Amino acid sequence: MLNYRAFCNTDPPVLTAIWRSRSDQPGLMQPVSPDLFEQLVFAKLYFDYQGLIIARDDDRPVGFAHAGFGPNESGDRLSTELGLTCLVLVRPDCPVAGVAAGLLERCEAYLRRRGARVLYGGGIHPLSPFYLGLYGGSELPGVLHCDSVAHELFSSHGYQEIEQTLIFRRRLGGFQAVIDRQQMQIRRRMVVEMTVDPPARTWWEACTVGDFDLTRFELVPRGGGPAVARATFRSMEPSGRCGIGRAAGLIELQVDQSLRRRGLAIFLLSEAFRQFIRQGITLVEAQATQRNVAAVGTYRKLGFQQVGQGSVFRK
Repeated sequence: MLNYRAFCNTDPPVLTAIWRSRSDQPGLMQPVSPDLFEQLVFAKLYFDYQGLIIARDDDRPVGFAHAGFGPNESGDRLSTELGLTCLVLVRPDCPVAGVAAGLLERCEAYLRRRGARVLYGGGIHPLSPFYLGLYGGSELPGVLHCDSVAHELFSSHGYQEIEQTLIFRRRLGGFQAVIDRQQMQIRRRMVVEMTVDPPARTWWEACTVGDFDLTRFELVPRGGGPAVARATFRSMEPSGRCGIGRAAGLIELQVDQSLRRRGLAIFLLSEAFRQFIRQGITLVEAQATQRNVAAVGTYRKLGFQQVGQGSVFRK
């Protein structure tokens, strides 16, 4: 018989075992360990035992789901008005649909008890309290299209797809920067400044990306003045871990609104890639919403290839 309960301190090995049972599902970081879950999930200041639900079939753990919240507008504290079910994961050797439905219902009940007025399915910045580095790519993509269980679950429980995300990847071997008149003019007028481990700008930023090594590139006028464009990358492995091959994930790309569509993003990213190549980084990942035509065009011009897609659901 199926039963559900909240997380307890003896559950980390249970969660990792369920996670490993879906080793064939793209987008799930493998291998995982209780220590990795501790670093990226349980150690978050706002982690609530009641928001992490375990499903059991008699005494056998068969799935889990995790509900949480995003920040307020200033990013200095949690806001419970918008709630999300970050992840639903069920073992393949059980009644998947029934287990998943029970998990989602309990996540929704938890979020409503805490005051949520709108419910989301799948995390995307800034509604990204957990699982960055464990699910998706450089950023949380909502619900990956290859995650058919979660897609069907949200679609059948009154959620509407409100956004699609595109995941891109670019190997840096053989990278050559775009060279044209516009790029040459930018080089004469601008310089790129790099900051390793920049300080967090908000409490929420410290909570969500503080476990990763960050590098920020800023495009500033040669004669001095504020930055007109900035790009922030995170290590694709949490701090203290070393994966096979080094990769960087783009988590922020901004150009001053009055200077957009002038090639500044192309120049800034190209200079960042040059630096990464010198550091031995071989791969860059990025993400953009489908409606962000400018970002998608920039990535494609730089040779990125789409490798995945996700959806954000709202109820």
